Amino acid sequence: MSLVIIGGGISGLSLAYFLLKQKPSLDIIIFESEKKAGGKIWTDKVDGFLCEGGVNGFLDNRPRTLELIGRLSIASLRSNDTARKRYIFSDSKLHLLPDSPVSFFSSNLLSFYGRLRILFEILVPKKEKNDETLADFARRRLGREAYEKLIDPMASGIYAGDPENMSLKSCFPRIYELENKYGSLIKALIKLQKDSKKSGRKVGPGPGGVLTSFYEGMEVIINALKNYMGSRLKTSSRVVSIDKKNEKYVIHLSDNSNVEAEAVVVATPVYATSEIVKDFDRNLSLILSEVFYPSISVVCFGYRKDRISQPLDGFGFLVPNREGRKILGTLWDSSVFPNRAPEGYVLLRSMIGGVRRSELAMQDEDRLLNTVMDELNDIMGIKAQPDFVRVYRHEKGIPQYSLGHERKLEAIDNIVNKIKGLYLIGNAYRGISVNDCIENSYKLAEKLSRRYNST
Repeated sequence: MSLVIIGGGISGLSLAYFLLKQKPSLDIIIFESEKKAGGKIWTDKVDGFLCEGGVNGFLDNRPRTLELIGRLSIASLRSNDTARKRYIFSDSKLHLLPDSPVSFFSSNLLSFYGRLRILFEILVPKKEKNDETLADFARRRLGREAYEKLIDPMASGIYAGDPENMSLKSCFPRIYELENKYGSLIKALIKLQKDSKKSGRKVGPGPGGVLTSFYEGMEVIINALKNYMGSRLKTSSRVVSIDKKNEKYVIHLSDNSNVEAEAVVVATPVYATSEIVKDFDRNLSLILSEVFYPSISVVCFGYRKDRISQPLDGFGFLVPNREGRKILGTLWDSSVFPNRAPEGYVLLRSMIGGVRRSELAMQDEDRLLNTVMDELNDIMGIKAQPDFVRVYRHEKGIPQYSLGHERKLEAIDNIVNKIKGLYLIGNAYRGISVNDCIENSYKLAEKLSRRYNST
């Protein structure tokens, strides 16, 4: 079988890897429009600082990712123990996020009423509804204060999204399933803890796992996959369209060349996928174009340690929308992983933009830097100018799983499943994380191997 994969991000590269491991003789070409592969995974090492331009890690709780890392013979790196501490900036100060029932009830992050309201979650009836927004779910089950101070910043930290529009079922399927199964998150937690004691395995309502990366940054996994692909990977090769002729796909590139293949996997962001399939299937293109990507920028600042009075004893902080700040949060990267800053320095990594304030991410650089510096001054008391600066802009950042996302997927599947040899994959469909992308690539590799086993 001849196969073309369009898109050299983690989805496209891991798919090719899984397929070639099963059938090394497979005729695969990967086209990547950028000069370097990796998509939203790229790492810069400058002046002793190691900056992640996009993804900064993955949770070590998914077997396919760990299996892939093992097969590639690369060493993963778990985050420091201090990274278990996470902060919320609320009521103009940083609060340690409670990590146990005892610390939750002694914390002043929520008011006494806010904490009491969460206890009443066990009495809230299950809502017989196929889906709802994350905001509606959180207010209904946990109360307004818990939504505003806990759930809202979590959603902006993961998706750079607005919970008022985010689909609970698509964004947090585990939580959706627990309410459906147990009728209450507290009841679910009690049951899971009992199961944990019996099995000896830690289980809970959250995703679990420890944030993990590599000593030289996330691009390590991309470089390992690139090396494995060799000449099969074609960078600076932009696909503009596809069509079908005599049972074979014709892939047209921007340099006016074309390639034929028996099957095509489009592993690009959906706004690019929409353009690629526009002339091939107009209805599919229109549905894909509905997925929204807000702008987001990552701003990395390096400082001498003695210029920072705030103890950097944790992962960093997130900011609830109710605080009216201009950044989504800041990660204390040099406290999370080693090798992120030179001796005597620290590295801070702030996110700005997202669904609610997308325009802030695309300010001119001077204004963008001043905005972030002003925020860090107000929140962390940092008055010094940074010794090191790097800005990474994503005009189209993280795909949003808005209410109705599941119906959108069904419509896409109804079209694609009728087209022999065409497949779509990527983080805009069924999970945005690195783990999700690798898991979905593995599943597609299994499907393709079964389907084309005889060719």
